[in-house]
Amino acid sequence: MDQSASLARSAGIRKKKRRLSPFWTRQLHSWHWMSSAICLIGMLLFAITGITLNHAAQIEADAQITSQEARLPPDVLQSITASSDGDPVPAAVAAWADAELGEDMRGRAPEWSEEELYVALPRPGGDAWIAIDRLSGDVLYERTDRGLVAWLNDLHKGRDTGAAWSWFIDIFAVACVIFCVTGFFLLQLHARHRKSTWPIVGAGVAIPALLILLFMHN
Repeated sequence: MDQSASLARSAGIRKKKRRLSPFWTRQLHSWHWMSSAICLIGMLLFAITGITLNHAAQIEADAQITSQEARLPPDVLQSITASSDGDPVPAAVAAWADAELGEDMRGRAPEWSEEELYVALPRPGGDAWIAIDRLSGDVLYERTDRGLVAWLNDLHKGRDTGAAWSWFIDIFAVACVIFCVTGFFLLQLHARHRKSTWPIVGAGVAIPALLILLFMHN
């Protein structure tokens, strides 16, 4: 009896050692649900756009192209004639483009030549550009809009989305890592009651690995 009781106590001690303390269990649950709340909308967005990107060839989009011609006022044109290669877009030109064309040229890298000022204005889901004749002040503006799906796809890729969206993607990625890591430890906690846990986790690793090895072109 003494030996069996001793063995039972030692087994109970080993079992307790394998368990996390209630504090760390609560921490895992808290970090898991908080990261899942942060990731919810972003994960839906990236999952849906993952499908649209994977079938981009089948999803046709009719690009809408808008063109507009104008002429710079003489006082604004003077700011262009006084500028040279390497200079930013003159403030007077940027203000005029914002008021007349609805385009924000601030912070854009212009291309200067002897005859022309050219400013590329890429954006998610489309493109635009402005060309200004440095002698006459003639302005040619063109904007291309490829639709909502293209816009969402570019958000997924972070194409021409600016610094704020780039920061969002980085923070979202960190939240997803926290969500996955805490989820793994929670799986480990509950695996003894759910015998299919590790086979399913293993399948999640094996299936993409086999697809890469067997079906992906080198």
